[in-house]
Amino acid sequence: MIQISTTAQEHFKRLIAQQGADGIGIRISVREAGTPAADCELEFCDPQELSGDEWTVECEGFNLYVPSDSARWLDGAEIDYQPHRTGGQLSIRAPKIKGDIPGVDAGLIERVRYVLESEVNPKVAAHGGRVALLEVGADGVVVLQFGGGCHGCGMVDVTLKQGVEKTLRERIPEITGVRDATDHSTGSKPYYQRQAQGSSPYSS
Repeated sequence: MIQISTTAQEHFKRLIAQQGADGIGIRISVREAGTPAADCELEFCDPQELSGDEWTVECEGFNLYVPSDSARWLDGAEIDYQPHRTGGQLSIRAPKIKGDIPGVDAGLIERVRYVLESEVNPKVAAHGGRVALLEVGADGVVVLQFGGGCHGCGMVDVTLKQGVEKTLRERIPEITGVRDATDHSTGSKPYYQRQAQGSSPYSS
């Protein structure tokens, strides 16, 4: 099910030993499984914290626990650790956790949401922002709502035109335009005040 390299097992053993308690294992779970935002989460786990439905992977000196609702998303996953002089790099390759990329036969809304989650939101998150889909009109116009640091931001027009709209129209040719339906006058924590000059996460 999950392949864990020898170096990764040694890395986990060192971390567990630093905890100074017996029986501690590692739990790996998937957040937002089946979406473009899916990611793996690792944490120390005491046996008393287990719910009883976990899959158990026996490793050298410890157990790796996989919650049942994460198991199918982690099937075929590989965990590796590459040590180097200044530390090391832990990597998790889990090809199934994001689900299938929508094909050309998928619905327009599904494809728009995928591009927003996989390409747009990771960029605007750098400014504490988020973009949500409100609707896709019959004329191909996508209506969006900006939140977080993008709500009321002085650079939101740049982000919309140079970033979000450009990305969506490049990826999905059926889109004819993108419109922002956000009431930016109510933004409480904009990344840039409306009168301030700054840079969009998409601007060069």
